[in-house]
Amino acid sequence: MERFLQDNRRLLAGAAIAVVALLSCLTTVPETQQAVVVRLGDPVRVINRFRPNADFGQTGAGLVWRIPLLEQVVRIDKRVLDVDMERQQVTSLDQRRLEVDAYARFRVIDPIKMYQTAGTVDKVAEQLQPILNSVLRQELGKRTFASLLTPERGAAMVHIREGLDREAREYGAQVIDVRIKRADLPDGTPLESAFTRMATARNQEATTIRAQGDKNAQIIRAQADAEAARTYAASFGKDPEFYDFYRAMQSYDATFAQKGSSTSIILSPDNRYLKQFRGQ
Repeated sequence: MERFLQDNRRLLAGAAIAVVALLSCLTTVPETQQAVVVRLGDPVRVINRFRPNADFGQTGAGLVWRIPLLEQVVRIDKRVLDVDMERQQVTSLDQRRLEVDAYARFRVIDPIKMYQTAGTVDKVAEQLQPILNSVLRQELGKRTFASLLTPERGAAMVHIREGLDREAREYGAQVIDVRIKRADLPDGTPLESAFTRMATARNQEATTIRAQGDKNAQIIRAQADAEAARTYAASFGKDPEFYDFYRAMQSYDATFAQKGSSTSIILSPDNRYLKQFRGQ
């Protein structure tokens, strides 16, 4: 074996160099990435380019050839990526200050343009962040605070996405969605004023509801009293003696049944007030 190695060492060295050279000509591009092949500083082709509705495994990912030393493979994420906006204050159309926290989702659709304008995906995100801040501030500044709590907020998000997407196309990217994570009033006097206005509005609403309830109750009681008076009048008109007896019982109840009273009432047995007790 040693003699064989000594006799063929040049051949084996050449074979090893050939294997290394062959391996350096091959590179792997996974499905989650698209690659730009750069030859002497100029992008010449794209491997596994993003194509809408392309079937998984049919986009060109896998082993690819390149020329060693002359060609460089720049890998670019093919997945949907996020860019977070720094929390900032936005003034609405009705001069309400809001603390807004938002984010955008994008993907690279033109890797060559992205490579030429930004270089890396991280640079694209850095460029989109201030643009998102500006577009968001301009769009929300056209709307009132109340509109952000209604379905109109969805229309605002569409306009913000469209405005950010136009800027992102300059970097070979596409903005898929923009969302507001939180929109709060700032701490301090504005927040306390908002709470005071909300409490005042609710108190006014409660007062109106109570007043309407009292009005309805009075109407119902008046109608009930009128119906009772008609019923009493009809029944007493048929039997006047029963009417006298009923009114006397009401008077006795009001006079003698006073709970907690220490008042003593002295009447003679032949007093006309007690005639119902005597059966007269």
